[in-house]
Amino acid sequence: MNLEANRGELRLPGIPASASLYGAGGTVVVLGHGAGGNRRNAMLVALAEALEGSGRAALLYNFPYSEAGSRRPDPPAVLEATTRAASVLALAASGARRIVHGGRSMGGRIASQVVAAGERADGLVFLGYPLHPPGQFEKRREAHLPRIEAPMLFVQGTRDSFARPDLLDALLGRLGPRAELHPVEHADHSFGVLKRSGRTPSDVLNEVTTTLLRWLEACGL
Repeated sequence: MNLEANRGELRLPGIPASASLYGAGGTVVVLGHGAGGNRRNAMLVALAEALEGSGRAALLYNFPYSEAGSRRPDPPAVLEATTRAASVLALAASGARRIVHGGRSMGGRIASQVVAAGERADGLVFLGYPLHPPGQFEKRREAHLPRIEAPMLFVQGTRDSFARPDLLDALLGRLGPRAELHPVEHADHSFGVLKRSGRTPSDVLNEVTTTLLRWLEACGL
């Protein structure tokens, strides 16, 4: 059941953007959206509902540009300030003791940047980490990741043009045991799959959901 339509909007403190809180529990998972989306992304909503059903809380939030209906992402400082504000709101609204940051593509990358800069996180989950722009393998967005001490989960499609497999494997090797990779077979950056793969969007969503809940449980979150 999609509960999004029945949820009242929360406002991010000091930021012109909204958020939705799902559930309650000792852990809150804060998820930002990708560059071309918003907090009503179908995968994010489904994950938030699953987290609620597991006895955890989830917060989905918009960045200001998506709140305003723009397609052009905000400057990095604004994106990072928004994620920090989402953290404050998530802990205050949910009453959780533990917080996990992350999100789809850009949302996960921005979360990793604020955590690497000192924002509190008990874990990080990346749903399609944008390691580099498509075809531009030298422009890697990874220098800050070794500064993160919290456990990290990378959920990545095997056809993701934003993360060449050998480069991603090398990164995971440098991060060591605190980082885990879950490859989603035949999925692209948006977790779409070709019909000839024999997989459906529901199959992929179930796999991503199961993987996230299993990882949280294994990490004690």
